[in-house]
Amino acid sequence: MKHIGILAHSAEGATLCYRTAWMEGVRRLGAHNHPEITLTGTAMYQALDAWERRDLPSLRALFMGDARKLASAGADFFVLPDNTAHIALEAPGEPFPIPCLHIGEVVADQARADGRRRIAILGTSWTMEGPVYPGAFGRRGLAWEIPDEPDRKIIHDIIFDELCLGVFTEASRAEYVRIIGRMAERGCDAVALVCTEIPLLITGDVSPLPILDSTRLLAAGAVDVALGDRRMPEWRGGPL
Repeated sequence: MKHIGILAHSAEGATLCYRTAWMEGVRRLGAHNHPEITLTGTAMYQALDAWERRDLPSLRALFMGDARKLASAGADFFVLPDNTAHIALEAPGEPFPIPCLHIGEVVADQARADGRRRIAILGTSWTMEGPVYPGAFGRRGLAWEIPDEPDRKIIHDIIFDELCLGVFTEASRAEYVRIIGRMAERGCDAVALVCTEIPLLITGDVSPLPILDSTRLLAAGAVDVALGDRRMPEWRGGPL
């Protein structure tokens, strides 16, 4: 089995990814068995100023340091369970020491496999307005939509003020359900939950649209790679 590295950026998303990966291992391999997993990550606090400045080289350097730790620990590849972080990973720069399984590619592959045609994108403002998912969906001929600006602000503020801090409220869930409902009215046939904490708030039983859970899809994809059921990724950062 391949050794999975998890490069944490936001704590709740990375924790969910880790737990999902070992549970997927147990489901497929039997009790108490799963691929080797190493998790590391610098506190997201260290990156927030760089995000506000859109300083992608500094962010990339931060992730490079953690990727080198994973490589030194023996990881064969890594996943970064933070969708926004992939904006920095896709920026030009030095190749990462080990390949990365790209979260957007995993989600877009699943959307295509499910026969989706127009996907609503819910995540941080940076992710909703950024290039990662338009690129991933566009490479597969899939259409996409983002909420209007006031709703994008609601989504973003709940992520940073609540979800990333482990706070989950019924009022915030109701706001997300309302926004997803509006996206359904605009013709979307699925919603991509592309902040890795959103799946802790929104599940398939409350969402007005079928969900694409980026966190759990990435974790399952990592186990597929580790067990040889998915090709080893070759991407080491930079433009796709």
